[in-house]
Amino acid sequence: MIVGLVIACEVGFWVLLAAGLTFRYGLRMPRTGLALLLCEPLLEVVLFVVTAIDLRNGAHPDWRHGLAAVYIGFTVGLGHSTIKWADARVAHRFAGGPTPVKPPRYGRARAVHEWKVAARWILASLVALALLQSAVWYVGSAGDTGSLRQWQVRMLWLMGINVIIAGSYTLFPKRER
Repeated sequence: MIVGLVIACEVGFWVLLAAGLTFRYGLRMPRTGLALLLCEPLLEVVLFVVTAIDLRNGAHPDWRHGLAAVYIGFTVGLGHSTIKWADARVAHRFAGGPTPVKPPRYGRARAVHEWKVAARWILASLVALALLQSAVWYVGSAGDTGSLRQWQVRMLWLMGINVIIAGSYTLFPKRER
């Protein structure tokens, strides 16, 4: 049930994004489009509540509950930038908006860009870590929380990888030919 809900939330994210941008630019109803885009966080609230109820009703905490926490974390950390990215492209393509800004390719500007990207991924990981730790505390010592702990280790690895990538652009900046 939890995996199905995670999939439904992901599909709902893209459906709400498409509907919001369609109303905003295609139908020239920016307030309705904004209202649809602002409904995005409700999907994560529903997923969070259903996961908590599932655990409270005695479900064995496993990878599914960890997946739900990670999905919520990623939506918090990356959802806004994804919406901004899509909005800029749809505005340019269908509403005469400015050309979307491409990320810098070289030097310090590229390093700064990579640190901003890393910061979003680190935020996503931190939110997932906090939710996973909350689930561990919620289940308590009576339940087996090994799978939730495995997700926590994966989030720490993800944070480390992002720091290494951003750090490599700082230490070894790509130079223009």
